[in-house]
Amino acid sequence: MPNSSETRTMTQWNYFYSAGSSSLAAHILLEEVGAIYRATEVSIPKGEHRSAEFLGRNPKGRIPALQTPDGMLTENPAILEYIAAKHPKAGLLPTGAFAQAQARSLAAYLCSTVHVAFAHFKRGNRWAKEDSAIREMKKHAAANLRDCATFLENDLPLSPWALAHSYSFCDPYLFLLGGWLRTTGAHMKDMPKLSAHQKAMQARPATQRVLALHDGRSG
Repeated sequence: MPNSSETRTMTQWNYFYSAGSSSLAAHILLEEVGAIYRATEVSIPKGEHRSAEFLGRNPKGRIPALQTPDGMLTENPAILEYIAAKHPKAGLLPTGAFAQAQARSLAAYLCSTVHVAFAHFKRGNRWAKEDSAIREMKKHAAANLRDCATFLENDLPLSPWALAHSYSFCDPYLFLLGGWLRTTGAHMKDMPKLSAHQKAMQARPATQRVLALHDGRSG
């Protein structure tokens, strides 16, 4: 039976996710650091992220979201870094101002460029209403994602982790790239470093546990 302080710790975080979405990344990290949290599914396919109840918590209506004692956090880069910072013993926040800035740079690129390239495949109606325009965006998504993957293959150390030899809060986010490529019909077969990163992520028990909750889908 946990004491009162342990009970407060157990209930202080509520993670809102949708199976198969980009919320997979922070979900993996929560398991990696051994966080005590409650996971609440808010299904994007069912439109639950637009419900009055969820919008009352998170007016953005976006997933993922992490409810903390200090308020709601949204956006993968912020949630991932927060989880790492709150669990320093896990060692997933790079040491030093420059290394931390490099990690933020990668997370920002994944969020603002790579994820957006994928969103043009699945959610073109965010940018256009004409069916022909949506089809045109979808047609170019695989090539755009391949361009992003090629840049990351050449730019990142990936030995096998995103920032070299040490696993960091960026790695679960980079893991989503494999799922995004597969969904658009692209691949990374000719990208040995990114392929090795995918395999290393898939081998981790935390990744396996969360993939089971997300129906085996990686982004």
